Amino acid sequence: MAKHKKSAELEEKISILPTTPGVYMYFDSEGKVIYVGKAKNLKRRVSSYFNRTHTSTRTNLLVRAIADMKYIVVPTEQDALNLENSMIKEYQPRYNVLLKDDKSYPWIVVTKEHYPRVFMTRTREGDGTKYYGPYTDTASARAVLDLIKQLYPLRSCRHAITPEYIEKGKGRLCLDYHLKRCAGPCRGLVSEEEYGANVERIKQILRGDLNELLEYLRGEMQLLASQLRFEEAQEVKNKYDLVMRYSAKSVIVSQTVSDVDVIGVDDDGTGEVYVNYMHVRRGAVVRSVTLEYKRGMDESAEQIVSYAMNEVSQSLGVKFDEVIIRNLPDVEMPDVTFTVPKRGDKLKLLEVSERNARQYKIDSLKHLERHNPEQRTLKLMERMRDDFRLNVLPTHIECFDNSNIQGTNPVASCVVFRDGKPSKKDYRHFNIKTVEGPDDFASMKEVLTRRYTRLMDEGEELPQLIVVDGGKGQLSAAVEALDAMGLRGVIAVAGIAKRLEEIYFPGDSVPLYIDKNSETLRVVQHMRDEAHRFGITHHRNRRSKGQTVSALDGIPGIGPKTRNALLSHYRSVKRIAAADIDDIASIIGPAKASIVYGALHETE
Repeated sequence: MAKHKKSAELEEKISILPTTPGVYMYFDSEGKVIYVGKAKNLKRRVSSYFNRTHTSTRTNLLVRAIADMKYIVVPTEQDALNLENSMIKEYQPRYNVLLKDDKSYPWIVVTKEHYPRVFMTRTREGDGTKYYGPYTDTASARAVLDLIKQLYPLRSCRHAITPEYIEKGKGRLCLDYHLKRCAGPCRGLVSEEEYGANVERIKQILRGDLNELLEYLRGEMQLLASQLRFEEAQEVKNKYDLVMRYSAKSVIVSQTVSDVDVIGVDDDGTGEVYVNYMHVRRGAVVRSVTLEYKRGMDESAEQIVSYAMNEVSQSLGVKFDEVIIRNLPDVEMPDVTFTVPKRGDKLKLLEVSERNARQYKIDSLKHLERHNPEQRTLKLMERMRDDFRLNVLPTHIECFDNSNIQGTNPVASCVVFRDGKPSKKDYRHFNIKTVEGPDDFASMKEVLTRRYTRLMDEGEELPQLIVVDGGKGQLSAAVEALDAMGLRGVIAVAGIAKRLEEIYFPGDSVPLYIDKNSETLRVVQHMRDEAHRFGITHHRNRRSKGQTVSALDGIPGIGPKTRNALLSHYRSVKRIAAADIDDIASIIGPAKASIVYGALHETE
C-alpha cells in the first residue's frame, strides 16, 4: 500500500520517538493543532499514520494536512488519557472526537461551616465543601431541596455564624425563623450538635441512603410514642411519610446489586455517540448523566468509552470501583473492576443505562428538529455526504427506477429529494422510446440521457447525487450515460441493491453496508419507495388507458367528446361493442353510431 509523504524533518522526529506511553499533537502548515492522540507506544502509534493508506477518507485527509508533530511522555496509559482529554478541551482540534454540549450540571452543596448551609450550584470549588450530584436537570435538584426543607429547618443566610458571632448577640431572627423554616442558629436557639445531626440526615438523603434514614425515623417515632409524646411522634411520622413518598419516586432497579457504576452506550455508527453514566446505590439509581460525543474520525466505541469515563471522573469527581459495561475501554484501568453481564440483574441495569442513552438521543433530535431545523438538516446532509463518499453536501438527490410488467409499457420514474425530503413538484416520469423489449440497463441509460441533456439545455440545476434502483448492471448503465454527457466528474452516482443495506459505487466491487439505524438508510428507503410508487402509478395509468380507450381512440371521426360520452354511459369498450347500433345512436347520433359500430365489428 502507498505510504503518505512527509517532510525530512517530520520523518526524523518520528524515527527517534520513544516507545513509552504519551500524547502526541499534530499541527498543520499554519501551526494550528489539528489532532491530539494518546498512545501506549508513541513510536508505533505515530508511525502507523504514515506507513499505509487508511480506509477512512477523513484519516487520509488528516495525514495529508500534518506539517509538524510534538509529543509528551507520561508514566502510564491512564495518564496519557487524562492529558489527552485536557488538551482536546484546550485546543478543540478539528479531527478529534469532541464532547458536545459541555454544560455544567447542577449540584447540591453542603457547606463546611459550624452551621452548614444546603443549596444548589453549578460551580465547584476546592474549599472542603461537599457536593452531591450532578443532577441532569434543575427540576430534580429542586425537588430534593424541597424535601430537605420540609424535613429539617436550615438556615439560608450567608452570615458566618461562629460561636463568637452568637456570643456577641448581633444576630437577628429573620422571617424564615418565624415561618419555622430555620431553627435560629444565629441566636444560639439550636445547638451545633443538634443542627449537625440534622445535616447528617440530609447527607443520607443526598447519598441515597434512604433505608437507613427511614429506619432512624421509624425508631425515633416508636421511642416518642412509648414515652407518650404523641405530638412529637406525629411530627416524626410526617417526616417518615415524606421520605417514603420520595423513595417511591426513586428508580429501584435491583434488590441484589448494591454500589456499582454503569456505563451504557448508544452508537448507531454515525457521527454522534451517546454515553450514559449511572451510579447505583442499594439497588436505586441515584445519579444519571448522559454525554454526547461527535466523532472526529473513526473512533471506536471503546475509545469513546475511555473519554467518557475520564470526563465523568474529572468533572463529577467519581472514583470508579466496579463498572458494569458492554464496551470495555481501550485504556487499561488497573484499579477498576469491569463486569460484562450476560444475564441477571446486572444485565438489566446495563439495559436501563443503554435505554437512557438512546432516549437522550431521541430527545436531542426532537429538540433540534423543533428549535433548529436548519441544524438538523445540516447534520443529516453531513451524514449522507460521508456515507456516500461525497465532497459536497447532497442537498439535491435524484433517484431513478424502471417499471414494466412482462415487458409491456416500459416506463421510468425520477423522484427528487431536497435536503433529505421529497420535492414532489420536481418528480418526472418517462415513457421508454428507444428500447425494444424489457431491457432495464438500456432503459436506464436512455432515461438519464434524456433527463440531464434537457436540464443542461435549459440551464437548470444539476443534482449532487444520482441514486439508481439496482445493483452493478444498473449502475454501469448510469455511468455510461454520464460519461457520454461529460458529467461523470460533475455528478456522483450510486446503486442500491435489492436488500437496501448495500450501496454500490462505480469501480468498487465491494458494496457499502449502511447501518440499519442510520438516518441515511431512512432517506434511501424513502427515496426508493417513492421512486417505485411513482413509477408503478404511471405504469398502471398507461396500461389502464391502453386497455379501455385504445379501440375508440383509433376510430377516424370519433373525438374525445364522443368517446367520453360513450364510456360514461357504457363504462367499458366491451359493453359498447355488445350494444345495439340503435342504442349507441341514442347517445351520439346515427352517423357516429354507424362509424363506431362498424369499427368495433370490423373483423366480423
